[in-house]
Amino acid sequence: MTDAPLIAVLDDEPEIRRLLAAALEQAGFRTQSFGRATEFEAALRRITPDACLIDLGLPDRDGLALVHRLAADSGAAIIIVSGRAQVQDRVTGLELGADDYITKPFEPAEVVARIRARLRRPAQGAASRPQTLRFAGWTADFDRYLLIAPDGAETPLSHAEAEVLRMFTDNPRRLITRSQMLETLGGTAGDSFDRAMDVRISRLRTKLGEDPKNPRLIKTIYGAGYIFLAEIG
Repeated sequence: MTDAPLIAVLDDEPEIRRLLAAALEQAGFRTQSFGRATEFEAALRRITPDACLIDLGLPDRDGLALVHRLAADSGAAIIIVSGRAQVQDRVTGLELGADDYITKPFEPAEVVARIRARLRRPAQGAASRPQTLRFAGWTADFDRYLLIAPDGAETPLSHAEAEVLRMFTDNPRRLITRSQMLETLGGTAGDSFDRAMDVRISRLRTKLGEDPKNPRLIKTIYGAGYIFLAEIG
């Protein structure tokens, strides 16, 4: 099926690549697999994956640095699949822009379910939700993962940043609590989720030219959550 979502698998272990590709293709996804970061990065010039499964222990590149670059430059969902099980690795991966973190060993069915959850969420109600929204002189283009400034300058949004911005634009001038963010965006409750959300909101504020000490659009209500103050046009 040519319109099936494309999943890129980057892992230096051939058996894991085969295992993931088989499970994903059986579930109806298309896949392309890579054993080295250089091969994967070269392929990104000709393919546009909907999601990327990234191992951190790569032979030719730091996996976290790759995740950080992908989050800044790509609209793909990014899921780390790694043998690093320490909490700090999980926190760092999420802070650098990953949408999810799965530790090895894993069940292939769990990976498929996590990808489906990540790809399903932006599409919910897509037929009735405009993909281009305007607020306070800015334009958010969710189809192209772009934030367009009042002067026309374009800034790419990561998949995770676009999810957070969509959550705000869907709920303008309403308090959004941490529990509501967790329910809307998915994830696991705890410090790693909270820190990842803080980082993504900080990045959104930076891209929106906000004063970090006195933001106009995304207000923090300490102990409660956040409020997006712009009118949506």
